Amino acid sequence: MIEQLNKLFDSRIRIGIMSALMVNETVNFNELKSLLDVTDGNLATHLKTLEENNYIKVQKGFIGKKTNTTYTITKVGETAFKNHLKALEKIINDLG
Repeated sequence: MIEQLNKLFDSRIRIGIMSALMVNETVNFNELKSLLDVTDGNLATHLKTLEENNYIKVQKGFIGKKTNTTYTITKVGETAFKNHLKALEKIINDLG
């Protein structure tokens, strides 16, 4: 059963990003940074990994003259995360 866990979700930060995107249509960079209490660089690295694996979609824009980067979960990302959570749940239930 452990082989069904997704290695990309080994990080608490990536789990946090995916969890936030599962319950919100979009989340911007600063909201994620505040929610997860991480540095810009650390968050950016994890977001890049999720984007490279097509789990999230990045949209860059402006609010006035200020940049605003927002993130949404993709269907691929949603499926992968749900499967990861199901595998975790099965492991926990099998132990109990």
